[in-house]
Amino acid sequence: MNSLARILKSKIIAIIRGSHPDDVPRIVESLYEGGIELVEITMNSPQALDLIRKLSIHWGEKMLVGAGTILEPGDARKAIDAGAQFILSPTTDEWTIRVTRQNNVISIPGAFTPTEILQAYSMGGDIIKVFPARMGPEYIRDIRAPLPHIPMMPTGGVNLENIREFRNAGAVAFGIGSALVNAREKVNDESLAHLKNRATSFVRSIAAFE
Repeated sequence: MNSLARILKSKIIAIIRGSHPDDVPRIVESLYEGGIELVEITMNSPQALDLIRKLSIHWGEKMLVGAGTILEPGDARKAIDAGAQFILSPTTDEWTIRVTRQNNVISIPGAFTPTEILQAYSMGGDIIKVFPARMGPEYIRDIRAPLPHIPMMPTGGVNLENIREFRNAGAVAFGIGSALVNAREKVNDESLAHLKNRATSFVRSIAAFE
């Protein structure tokens, strides 16, 4: 199964932003135990490239590790060299998409309006990250009416209360940050157990659609 197929199958990308580098391996372990197989390390996190490299080596085929908050092609190259298997951005940059696709890595650029979403897809985005998604599931449903061929991944505002509605509206994947991994939460055995349970709850919440 290629990377795009795995993303479309697993659907939930856990976003790790700002966590202490020493805590990240345990966070990822708990996510995996809870059923999450896709994890994004944002480039504005401490030691992001080193974490991507170490996680990619450690997890191998069991976990897809990607890089997020990629704003320009140079950072995309660095992340890919470190082992990132998908590249996410909050915005659309044509050259970042090109570099990503040229290296056979999945491109997930960010866009918001119908025009931006169509442009991002036309430039080569594999999945379009609809960001921010706080407008709710109806916004995804409305956009998909004229653009049903574009795979969309709402990010920023997806939680346990609305993820099923987003899935029902036609979202193909979900970027989930603080609703799943809260960087302000102290990492210990208790918090990791809660994280595993949250991950399981997210995975189960969309299982009925499979």
